[in-house]
Amino acid sequence: MSASPVKIGLCGLGTVGSGVVDIFQASAKLIAKRAAVPVELAHIGARRDRPGCDTSAYRVSRDIFEVATDPDIDVVVELIGGTTVARDLVVAALEAGKHVVTANKALIAEHGNELAALAESKGLALRYEAAVAGGIPVIKALRESLAGNRISSVAGIINGTGNFILTEMSSAGRSFDDVLAEAQALGYAEADPTFDVDGTDAAHKLVILASLAFGIPLAIDGAFTEGINVIEPADLRYAEELGYRIKHLGIARRVGDRVDLRVHPTLIPSDSQIANVNGVLNTVMINADAVGEVVLVGPGAGALPTASSVMGDVVDLARLLGRGQSDPIPVMGVPQSDVASLPAVPREQVESAWYVRLRVEDRPGVMADITRLLSAEGISIESLIQRPPKAGSSEVDVVVLTDNASTGQLDRAWLAIEALPAVKVAAGRYRVEEFKGE
Repeated sequence: MSASPVKIGLCGLGTVGSGVVDIFQASAKLIAKRAAVPVELAHIGARRDRPGCDTSAYRVSRDIFEVATDPDIDVVVELIGGTTVARDLVVAALEAGKHVVTANKALIAEHGNELAALAESKGLALRYEAAVAGGIPVIKALRESLAGNRISSVAGIINGTGNFILTEMSSAGRSFDDVLAEAQALGYAEADPTFDVDGTDAAHKLVILASLAFGIPLAIDGAFTEGINVIEPADLRYAEELGYRIKHLGIARRVGDRVDLRVHPTLIPSDSQIANVNGVLNTVMINADAVGEVVLVGPGAGALPTASSVMGDVVDLARLLGRGQSDPIPVMGVPQSDVASLPAVPREQVESAWYVRLRVEDRPGVMADITRLLSAEGISIESLIQRPPKAGSSEVDVVVLTDNASTGQLDRAWLAIEALPAVKVAAGRYRVEEFKGE
């Protein structure tokens, strides 16, 4: 192995950045053997040191842009997060002729079209395996392994924090706030967990998967997004009774010449594989014409799993650079010149079965009124749960599982049902997905 080393510049010493340093320190010889060329962590950019992360053997700069413009660096690894400084850093690195590896899903989702075009115009690589589903190699699967397939759908659990919260709420009957506090204490959720619980994080990842699957531009505003903070323990219990579990899913489907992108809590059959992915694990289910269904499961976050995906990209690029080759794979799977928009399926036309929970007065005729209003919109009832009132209460929960209906149909029926005098609380409505025949 006599080739000159491929030199890596690392920007950011947070959770993932320190994981990358750990892997370099523990596996330098293995990395060099697999890359067939020495791979050297040569320059680190970090505004401050990270306790427990020994960087004494490396050049460290407090100005991360010194890494991007360092003439000795071949590959810049961006792990600072955010979309402003991170974008400027990646642009600076590409303009300086550096290949880039990032774990930043928000950056790719919001600025990926621009950055991909810049990278391709300069013959440089922009890799981002770690941006979606942590240690699961789903980007490589879509860009490379399934390149000969026409993909019809990509769906899955793509936020580990949300999955941990729902797992604990379901298995232990705990409240959302209680489990969120534990997730923060364990480091699964940030001090500000908004993006994890309101669906933004999952939406960033979904638009990346959809772009790769369907050859469409990245468009963060193209996905309907709903978080897990609306789910109550009662919904989880009723779902189990009906034979389902509630998971927070990202779903991207190609429907003819249109696309359907959405992130929301979803009832799925409790005996399905995806329903039994619990804790902080992620899973992605891909359906394609040649291969059929592919299900990938693994850790969706954490220092070493995410750093593992970063290092996979680094080793891939080191192999190419060691041979004097450029990246043969376009950033989003197809050249930016061939990326083509597809219209979205209007939200009101998206169809699914539905779970509906109402709190109503316990008196004759209420169920007949609810059934009549659903029927007026062409919505049939598949299953029904109605509990007797608790002692001293005159109100009961009514849970309805419907057959397939469009969002527009349910919206109209929901408004009419809410207006019934006997309906005290329209407590929740969630889609039901069977994932059959995709």
